[in-house]
Amino acid sequence: MESVDPFDVGIPANGQIQYIPDGKDMKLSKHTKRRLKVKKFVEHLYVRILGVIIVIVDISIVIADIAADPKNKKAIEIYDVISLTIWCYFFVEISLRIFANGRMFFRTPFPDIMDLCIVIITGVVTFTYIIADFTGANSDYGKLILACRFIRVVMLARLISERRHLTKASRRMVSENKRRYRSDGFDLDLTYITDRVIASSFPSSGSQSFYRNSIADVSRFLNSKHAGHYRVCNLCSEKHYDESFFNNRVPDFLSMTIMCPYYRRTGLMISCWLLENGLYRTAEECLKHFGDRRTDYVEGSKFQGVQTPSQGRYVNYYEKLKHEYDGKIPPPRKLKLRSIKLEKLSGIGKGDGRDLSFKVFCDKQKVHQGRFDGNVNCKAIYDHGTDILSCTVLNCPQLSGNIKIKFESNSKKVPKSYDKCAFFFWLHSSFFEGDRLRLTRDEIDNPHLPRNQHVYPPEFALEVHLSEVHDTPETSTSSL
Repeated sequence: MESVDPFDVGIPANGQIQYIPDGKDMKLSKHTKRRLKVKKFVEHLYVRILGVIIVIVDISIVIADIAADPKNKKAIEIYDVISLTIWCYFFVEISLRIFANGRMFFRTPFPDIMDLCIVIITGVVTFTYIIADFTGANSDYGKLILACRFIRVVMLARLISERRHLTKASRRMVSENKRRYRSDGFDLDLTYITDRVIASSFPSSGSQSFYRNSIADVSRFLNSKHAGHYRVCNLCSEKHYDESFFNNRVPDFLSMTIMCPYYRRTGLMISCWLLENGLYRTAEECLKHFGDRRTDYVEGSKFQGVQTPSQGRYVNYYEKLKHEYDGKIPPPRKLKLRSIKLEKLSGIGKGDGRDLSFKVFCDKQKVHQGRFDGNVNCKAIYDHGTDILSCTVLNCPQLSGNIKIKFESNSKKVPKSYDKCAFFFWLHSSFFEGDRLRLTRDEIDNPHLPRNQHVYPPEFALEVHLSEVHDTPETSTSSL
């Protein structure tokens, strides 16, 4: 495999999208690994916050120095030592950035070069001022020294620069090791999944643009790279933005950008698109392709694919739809929820299910709910010996189409992640086979998350019994 510099990846040449290595098979030299470690350090959010604080301190010192009595030598010497220390900090910081980025530093946009110029200028002025103070030349070169005092206010420009670095650090911390587009002055949380499909986080404005993609930057990217040949698909029904930024979503398109906040819906839709267009034959291959394209293994090992189990389940549904049903959704089965079984509950909430309740949704509408404590719309029995809660569901209406069963807990010990609940799952009655569905911990939404697995043991599982409801002449007549 040809050696690739990880600092140069993802840069289009002559308008074409190049192959972007994911970092899995990249052989990095010891020097490159050191550069990567230094880059992560200097771009870390806490380092950037420290930089802002130091700039504010330095500006305060400059103002105090200008206002100080020239005869107060001791105060001036203290100001000089602090200013010199601060300049040394930024000299080391810019040197580390140059080392980390190598030649790419000098191919970056003007603001990075401006940072270097500011460090050089403030260094010359600081040393000139300090030498004049310690040699007693202030009286001979009064006008020059006064000018140097005011030139040091150039630190205000550094404050603007530090805010830019702080914004970049915040966005990178939020995106973790998701692949970013870093070229031509852009640093965006978006990825080319294919040469015509881009996955992007939701374009934001206002305060959210501080740590997410700015809608103005995304607009500038699309209109400069794919002007007149793109369409934006917003998968966030709960969020909206000014579509004029994207020319009101041009209908005649060659490239498509799909957006959602955390890539879960984006990954589902793009994986289905890959299946539909024949790029891969199986759902597993499509999900792996999306995850590999989305993950920057140079930045970290965390897989950034479709990790929500229910969404992966629906990609598998689409595989069946395409290969087994000729692209036509089979008639939805009419089901009724008969029972719920939860295994290995000890250690979760109150340990016996008394803190849990459930809600049943059919096509986003809540149609039923129950609570294990008090046997509300159910009859629940917990067996301490087997650590299993068995529940017979009562009064559940007929279910069809998209079905969601959501479990909530009133215990503070149980983490509430997606959907602000303990755990949940989705299924579709058209693709539900048999009459039972058993899901292990890693197949249930929320317990699958690594941050929640200290609560849910590996043996945690749930099983639901859904029986098919057949219309009979009696039931049809009674419903009239």
